[in-house]
Amino acid sequence: MIDVTLDMEQYDCPFIHATEEHDLAFSAVHWEFDTATDSLETRMVVEGDDRESLGRGLTELREHDGLREYTLLSKTGGVGHIRTVIDETAAMSTVRDGGGYITGPFYIADGSELWHVGFDDRGEADGTLSRLDRDNEYEVLERDEPDLPELQGFIQNAGAAMTLIEGCKDLSDVERQTLETAASEGYFESPRSATLGTLAEQFDVSKPAVSKNLRRGQRKMLQRVVDAMSELEE
Repeated sequence: MIDVTLDMEQYDCPFIHATEEHDLAFSAVHWEFDTATDSLETRMVVEGDDRESLGRGLTELREHDGLREYTLLSKTGGVGHIRTVIDETAAMSTVRDGGGYITGPFYIADGSELWHVGFDDRGEADGTLSRLDRDNEYEVLERDEPDLPELQGFIQNAGAAMTLIEGCKDLSDVERQTLETAASEGYFESPRSATLGTLAEQFDVSKPAVSKNLRRGQRKMLQRVVDAMSELEE
């Protein structure tokens, strides 16, 4: 397997066009290619500087000729969650025809798109990258050729990583914010540069309240860390 990370500028991509005109960033949370219709369905998190810039950028996106379907799933302030269906771009067609496949999420900002693409052998990778160069601007940021033991280790570690991610999702907003602030302000350092008193002042709560939020957050995360270590050992 050849794993390539590309910084891609596509001239026919609706998302890239929107980020060229407005201060937006798109992060793909789901994507699925329909071979019958040569279209890509995605669910994206969109971030703008504020609510107004987000609205202008999404309007620009909706007006692009390459956009087939658009649904605004939710919007809060300068962040939105959208579902889209777009036409297959020239670069997508070149990668697919060359035997390539997507191995990671898209990230789009400032007129370019971060791609993670896999190939089964070097010939497919080299040939596809050469053809991509004809109609697109891109830069190879990273190229990796993991062997079977490395792939096995990645698969084994992925389960432990997901355990930690699920632990973060278990946290309430207050617990997460309290842990983040405590870590950034130096509460867990020795000597401490923050105390329960200073944290309580920042959140405008009592010291027992901030202590309870810290303990709850730590307890949830520590249990997930223990579970993840067990998965690694297995």
